[in-house]
Amino acid sequence: MSQRVVITGMGVMTSLGKDLDTFWSNLMAGKSGVSVIESFDVSEYTTRIAASIKDFNPEDYFDRKEARRMDRFVQFGCAAGLMALKDAGITIGENVDPESIGVYIGSGIGGLGTWEEQHTILLEKGPRRVSPFFIPMMIANMASGQLSILTGAKGPNSTTVTACATGSHTIGDSMRLIMHGEADVMICGGAESTIYPIGLAGFCAMRAMSTRNEEPEKASRPYDIDRDGFVMGEGAGVLILESLEHAQKRGAHIYAEVIGYGRSGDAHHMTDPDPDGAARCMARAMKDAAIEPEAIDYINTHGTSTPVGDKSETIAIKKALGDHAYKVAVSSTKSMTGHMLGAAGGVEAIICALTLQNGMIAPTINLDNQDPECDLDYVPNVARQANVNVAMSNSFGFGGHNATIILRKYEA
Repeated sequence: MSQRVVITGMGVMTSLGKDLDTFWSNLMAGKSGVSVIESFDVSEYTTRIAASIKDFNPEDYFDRKEARRMDRFVQFGCAAGLMALKDAGITIGENVDPESIGVYIGSGIGGLGTWEEQHTILLEKGPRRVSPFFIPMMIANMASGQLSILTGAKGPNSTTVTACATGSHTIGDSMRLIMHGEADVMICGGAESTIYPIGLAGFCAMRAMSTRNEEPEKASRPYDIDRDGFVMGEGAGVLILESLEHAQKRGAHIYAEVIGYGRSGDAHHMTDPDPDGAARCMARAMKDAAIEPEAIDYINTHGTSTPVGDKSETIAIKKALGDHAYKVAVSSTKSMTGHMLGAAGGVEAIICALTLQNGMIAPTINLDNQDPECDLDYVPNVARQANVNVAMSNSFGFGGHNATIILRKYEA
């Protein structure tokens, strides 16, 4: 018999807050984390805004030597991971066997800032001046690697890179590792930091981002008729997954149970989503959870605020849930956090867990004039009190990668 898997700890690093309480409070208030980019000159860019994390000091979490050897995405992932372990009341080697706890933190892009910095040094000063830490700082697996080194976690250690589906894939794969008895505890989620000249330029060239530069807080507007693209975010969302038996033995607080995981590939287009692939992903997650569509009370959507993406996901939800799609509450918290790319799935799973615990649904802000082709209940602008027993989180990535996680309110 496979293990039941529960969430016992969570940590966030976002533009809305660098701890759970601040983050949740700002979500419930419908606050936007989007502002004008100040970390470099954006005057020549078509998009000049992002959901940047302000006043982040890595030395609040690691000593200076360690921090200098980490890319910013690794710093975010490790900081959120340490917060999640503290929230779960876990001290590895004391109340958890080091060999039974693993790390699975993904990143959609990895150390883009380090890459850009060291490439500039190469061009300006030559190859002998490139840092010996360039490669180990930049590669996408280093949030998992560094966190295991910092904490002593010796169990399964891996990384997923599936663009914007990354965070959800790490949670689902970690659930399976626990269910199959390969670990008792997994530290999982996603981390991302791409708000750099090259990252901004790349997305601008795709014409994928909002150019509502004069009104940053209103730029991310999923399902609104006037949406014009996504807003880049950064940060991390890390969860502690644990077998129910292990959690009960140590008297852990349980936020929610992870009951379903679905994966699919569009096999369609590099960047243009196919609603059939997303619908199959949701259906597989519901089958895995052994529930019918009518059991779903809330969906945290991928909802990026792109004209094509929001419409495609709306179609997919209706395909997967049938008539129940019109009865379920749906919201996109990217309207507030921006699109955190590989970190999005981790953060949004945390939002779902807090929704189950607190009985409050985060709104889709800036939804002032709903697109007629996006015709579901998107919880516009104001948080809503509701009894949510089952929540679904969707994440879809470039390349046609789809991931869906289903959480349920914990019952012993």
